[in-house]
Amino acid sequence: MFTSYTKEFRYNLRLAFPVMIGQLGHVLVGFVDNVMVGQLGATPLAAVSLGNSLIFIALSLGIGFSYAITPLMAQSDGSGNVVEGQRYFRHGVMLCLLNGLILWGILYASYPLLSRLSQPEEVVVLAIPYLKIVAFSMLPLMLFQGFKQAADGLSVTKVAMAATLLANLLNVLFNYTLIYGKFGFPRMEIEGAAWGTALSRIFMVIFMIYFLKNHKKCKIYMQHFTSIQVNKAYFTKIIKIGLPSAMQMFFEVGIFSATILLAGTLGTLSQAANQIALNLASMTFMIAVGLGVTATIRVGNQKGKQDFEALRRIGHSVFLLVILIEAVFAVLFLILRNYLPLLYLDLDNSLQLADNSLVIAEAAILLVIAGFFQLSDGIQVVVLGALRGLQDVRVPTYITFVAYWLIGFPTSYFLGKADVLGSLGIWLGLLTGLSAAAAMLYIRFHLITKKMIVSG
Repeated sequence: MFTSYTKEFRYNLRLAFPVMIGQLGHVLVGFVDNVMVGQLGATPLAAVSLGNSLIFIALSLGIGFSYAITPLMAQSDGSGNVVEGQRYFRHGVMLCLLNGLILWGILYASYPLLSRLSQPEEVVVLAIPYLKIVAFSMLPLMLFQGFKQAADGLSVTKVAMAATLLANLLNVLFNYTLIYGKFGFPRMEIEGAAWGTALSRIFMVIFMIYFLKNHKKCKIYMQHFTSIQVNKAYFTKIIKIGLPSAMQMFFEVGIFSATILLAGTLGTLSQAANQIALNLASMTFMIAVGLGVTATIRVGNQKGKQDFEALRRIGHSVFLLVILIEAVFAVLFLILRNYLPLLYLDLDNSLQLADNSLVIAEAAILLVIAGFFQLSDGIQVVVLGALRGLQDVRVPTYITFVAYWLIGFPTSYFLGKADVLGSLGIWLGLLTGLSAAAAMLYIRFHLITKKMIVSG
């Protein structure tokens, strides 16, 4: 029984690795911004954290919606229906472009909210221009997501990986140039980080389009991209999966964004510590997201082939793989909790030594909790990916809402008060919500796949 799962590991990892790197690339943009802005002090770092609290919510909606394209492309690929795949490809990319325009407008219009969230005034002043610039980058990023998720559904995962790796190198260069004012450019500090993010995302979508047009499997979809007639039925199918998928991701990312705001009520230093722990946890989470996309692709393929026994077995193989990988990350977080925060702040700066030392100490405590919720976080996102491959999205949306907003957030809110457990309480709430989601989503997968096998 065990070997029937482990024999799938090699193929799972072959599919997942490029997706992991690609998803990690999104977070590495934030990591680079945090590290390079952190050299300016705790207040600019907290400002990036505050601005990203709204950016992350928009990202969750946009990226979550784009996930609808992958299972539809995977099912078309599994059944050998190229014409249907072409139609999903074009309609999906068009919807992602529209989504990017909408999210750009909403984010740009939302910056006045930052002044009404009980955040430190000096942090808000720096966060507003950062938010306005990064909001623009939602347009190229969502267009990139449309092409990426379609390619993922065709099991072509390396192109997006290459695009994000190169974009991250460019982001480092742009950040170095614009944050610190190098090579004759003005010193823009936090706004320079925002422009670095925007420019690197424009590069990503240009790179993606060029390589998909020349890829042997994908070029047929790109060649017919403008000639396929718009059909309301395809828009409806994508939206029917995309909106619940967006809400699932929104409910999870929303609670993490809420922790940033809760931490902000505890002060600038707590908010900076929260951002460090959150950024580190989000990087390991992207490994699980890569496996979640793999679960969507492989389950979607088997659904297209109507092989439900293999579907269930392959789903469990991905679940087992994520448990083993996330267990390693959990141990690393516990062992390195006192050292990882040193990547973000400068202890050689005597003027900020006291504040930076407090931030590092608090972040180390939060990384202990982050270590424990690695398993829950990994399981829930991979099972959610498998359910998406089954095109089962409505009930999982209710599950994620209950887990994060009726269980997790109230726990964070009450335990996270300054006179209770503070930041530690906020993160205990995250652990509770993620664990509830993992348990309920797995039960859902178990029941559905058992029923599919029986009804045959």
